[in-house]
Amino acid sequence: MHYLDDLSAGQRFVSAGRTITEADVVAFAGLSGDFNPIHTDAEFAGDTVYGQRVVYGLLGLSIATGLLDRLGVFSGSAIAMLGIQNWTFTAPVFIGDTVHLELTILGVRPSRSKPDRGVVERQFELKNQRGEVVQTGRIDVLVRRRPAE
Repeated sequence: MHYLDDLSAGQRFVSAGRTITEADVVAFAGLSGDFNPIHTDAEFAGDTVYGQRVVYGLLGLSIATGLLDRLGVFSGSAIAMLGIQNWTFTAPVFIGDTVHLELTILGVRPSRSKPDRGVVERQFELKNQRGEVVQTGRIDVLVRRRPAE
């Protein structure tokens, strides 16, 4: 776990990889209620520009946050996600792709009104097994400061 005081602009963290499975796509369809055939119907998707089913964009975003948690950087110190900015889907993700997260700390600033916390500005890059950025964006988070001893 990292507190606000442990972080600085320019720090980078790289997660382990995670292969996206058929079960992930089926579970996400059931959870979201989105059964668009581009994601769920192999025959339909075979006739699209991609030639196969495409993983839900929001599933990729969700996996990115899961990979972040596996890093442990903010586990126990995060208070709240503050928003998602400029999130883009730069390349398709397919069932069987293995993705990993590369996280860069853009900035760290203590709160003026609440001295026990502050904001960490974070840039996310979700990359596939070929090193291609498939999703990118910024997700800032409110983080606790190190408790006084």
